[in-house]
Amino acid sequence: MVLEWKWDRITMDFVTGLPLTPKKKDAIWVVVDRLTKSAHFISVCIDYSLNKLADLYIGEIVRLHRVPISIIPDKDPRFTLWFSKKLQEALGKKLNFSTTFHPQTNCQSERVIQILEDMLGCCILEFKGSWEKYLPLIEFAYNNSFQSSLKMAPYKALYGRKCRTLLYWTELRKNQIHGVNFVTPLTHN
Repeated sequence: MVLEWKWDRITMDFVTGLPLTPKKKDAIWVVVDRLTKSAHFISVCIDYSLNKLADLYIGEIVRLHRVPISIIPDKDPRFTLWFSKKLQEALGKKLNFSTTFHPQTNCQSERVIQILEDMLGCCILEFKGSWEKYLPLIEFAYNNSFQSSLKMAPYKALYGRKCRTLLYWTELRKNQIHGVNFVTPLTHN
């Protein structure tokens, strides 16, 4: 199968069983682009209706990337079929895309979820706060982390360049060398 373009073919899954946040969220909806491996992590309540999820999808994904050609579920193909119908209703037009189940693609969202859970655990342990507060930073960190299958970060695969951050604001090049003064050790008196 040839992947047409970025965010044409996506996988989606949920991370459930999370502690309830002050905003009454208890799950994360993970939406992953199959081509660039870039992902969005959307805090949700596991009891959200399909109408609510369709509205969230339009607000969080379609506004940035457009409607996909195919949605590949990682667990329950029935959810994706029902979701696609609600998405069509919310958009007010008939969509012509595939919602077929491909067990061989299960590992894509599974791997992203494994990374997400590891990062969530670190944030919760380190900052002792609600996981929902740190979700945007976790998404940013994931999308800017090197992926061996891509040989680059998802951000670079999506936008064609490395991301500049406030922590390291410079033009990044492969041949750029930083001296030993780049990191200086702390000395104790």
